[in-house]
Order: sequence, then structure tokens, then C-alpha cells
Amino acid sequence: MRIAYGVMGYGRGHAMRSLSVLPSLMQEHEVTVFTAGDAYDVLAPLFPTVRIPMIGYRYNSRGGHSIPRTVGENLGPMADLLLHGPGMEQVEREFRDRGIQLVISDSEAWCHRAAAKLKLPRISFDHVGIIAWCKPHFPAELWLSGMRDAVGYRSLMGQPDRIIISSFYPAEPRQSGTRIVGPMLRDEVLRASAVSRGAAPKDFLLAYFNKGEHQYRPHVDRALRLLDCPVVVYGTPNRGRSDNLEFRAPSNEWFVNDLASCRGVVSTAGNQLIGEAIHFGKPILALPEQAFEQRLNAHMIERMGVGMRGNLATLTPSDIDRFLGNESYYRSHMGEHARDGRAEAIETLHRFIGELVRQPRTAAKRRARPGRRIGAGQVVKP
Repeated sequence: MRIAYGVMGYGRGHAMRSLSVLPSLMQEHEVTVFTAGDAYDVLAPLFPTVRIPMIGYRYNSRGGHSIPRTVGENLGPMADLLLHGPGMEQVEREFRDRGIQLVISDSEAWCHRAAAKLKLPRISFDHVGIIAWCKPHFPAELWLSGMRDAVGYRSLMGQPDRIIISSFYPAEPRQSGTRIVGPMLRDEVLRASAVSRGAAPKDFLLAYFNKGEHQYRPHVDRALRLLDCPVVVYGTPNRGRSDNLEFRAPSNEWFVNDLASCRGVVSTAGNQLIGEAIHFGKPILALPEQAFEQRLNAHMIERMGVGMRGNLATLTPSDIDRFLGNESYYRSHMGEHARDGRAEAIETLHRFIGELVRQPRTAAKRRARPGRRIGAGQVVKP
């Protein structure tokens, strides 16, 4: 079967989740990835990939989200998405030329909408869907934001035929055809688990910022430098050693090995990293972005007893010291929450694909002509 796999390009978490299932899918199906941004950089060297438009947050000089810039710079992409602009036409042409028969989307709106337009069966497979397709589980202070984002997500993505949600915490589906699975543990994580099993953690912290070029502000640097332990930092443009800090370039293997051996994690609050940290038994100081999903993730970390919420805009050494002071308490709760949802997700994907292809659909028939450049789309071969 010829499958289009859409991946939201903002940040690396969506790409990491996709890496855990794409090899299995490609053993049985002809899969083309559609993505942009950070995810394109991760996935294009490994899989046939088409670059498409995307939306994403923009930042102010303080490292937070800039509402005026986010709205202004996303007007073009949103108009393209909602008013069927050149980007939407490009995705639809690619689907037709490649004879796409089914679409899987990890929070990627262009693929969802193209599938709906062409009447192709589609599967939603992400984490953000937990706010839209599960019964509300939001704390009181986040309730209105959660309901607003749930409506926004459903409006952008539409109603998929089947839904898989990967999450480090449990939730209750609102409807049939929805499956909740644990975090996606990629091959690098499983290899590091085998090597590090039973080993005592080393005396260093792992710090990760999903948009460090904006988020790694002077007060964050100061908070980390004043600690009495080394800190390995990922996600910033900096490189090399400086005092107790070591800045490293993006690397799946190095990052996972550092995650497996550190004593704790200071990070923005993405679902994928949190799930991997819990798997390795690493307490998490979550510094959520202003996005609702990350704020909810940070709340759930505290509720589960595996870490602490912090404030990225006001982080101090005292916050990190308080977090480390409860390290043993956080570790004591890890075992009850560690999950690996990869095998279940892969089995569910294959089952959902089988169910959907047996249903009559209007689908494009023509095969792709490999290596073509169509509009803004660029095909990259592995």
C-alpha cells in the first residue's frame, strides 16, 4: 500500500515519535514522509521525504512566544491551508502522482486536509490529540485554554477515521476507534537501556531546550552555571565547554546516552522526552513553553510525582536546587509510570490500516514519478 506520513515540522519530538514506527511501516508499505522545519532535517536523510508548508510559534526578545509575530508570520501559511493555496495544491498533486491510498498524520494539517479533499482514509497518530479526542482531564487553571485548543485542533485537522494517541500519562477516549498507547521508545533508547541497566546515574544534569536559540536566555545560563554539578546542554547554538556547562550539537545517539546516564533532566515539556526520561528513571524539571499542551504535560509530571514544574521565564538556581532536593521522591514513583507503547502502536497501526483499506474509498491510482520537483515540494531519497 502507498502511504503518506505527515509529520508536524515544529520541534524534534514529532520526528522522534515517527522514527519509532516508520521502519516497521516501510517493511510492508511504500511510505513517503511529508514534513517541514526541524522534522525535515531529521527525517529527510533517512526516508523519501517531501518538504511542505508549516505553521509554528515565533518568539520575542525575552524567549517567550510573541503573539503578534506568531499571528503575523503564520497568516500566509494559514491562508494557504484554509483557502486551498499553492501549498495545499502541491500536497494534493503529490498524493495523486504517488497514488497515495492512505494517510497517517502526526499533527500535520496539510496532509489531513488533502486526505479529506481526496476522500482518502486517514489515521491520526500523535500526542496533541489527547486534548481533542479524550475526555477533558485539565486542571482548573488550564480548563478554558484546554477547551479552546481542543476546538482549534479539531477545526484544523478534521475528523480522522482512526486515532492513536501516544502519551506518557493515561487518558480516556471520547469515542470508539481511538487507542491510547504509551511513549514511543526508539531504537536508540532501547539500546541505551540494555547498556545502562543497573548502572548508577552519573553526577550531571541534562538540559534540553526545543528552541534554545530563543529560550536559552542569560538568566537560564546563570542558573545552570551556579549549580554545583556539571550540566550537558542540548538545543542551543552554543558548542564546547564553559565552566560547568558542556554545549553539544544535536545527535540522537549522544543525547540518548546522556539521558540514560544523567541524574536528572531540566527541559521544555515535550511528551516524547518526558516519556523517555521516565523510562530511564530520570526526574524532570519541566519548563513548559506557553503552549497549552506543554503546560498540561508539566502539570501531569507533578501529579504523577516524577518531577516538578518550573518557569522558563524566571528560572533561578534555587528552583533547580529545590528540584534536586526531591530527587529521591521523584525516583520512587518512576516504576509505576514507565511504559513502552511502541509495539502496541505498531500493531494498532497495521490493524487500523487493514480495517480502512477494506472500506470502499475514492483514491488516486497513478504511481509517482520518483525524483520530481513539484511546486515547493522536494523529494529526497534515502
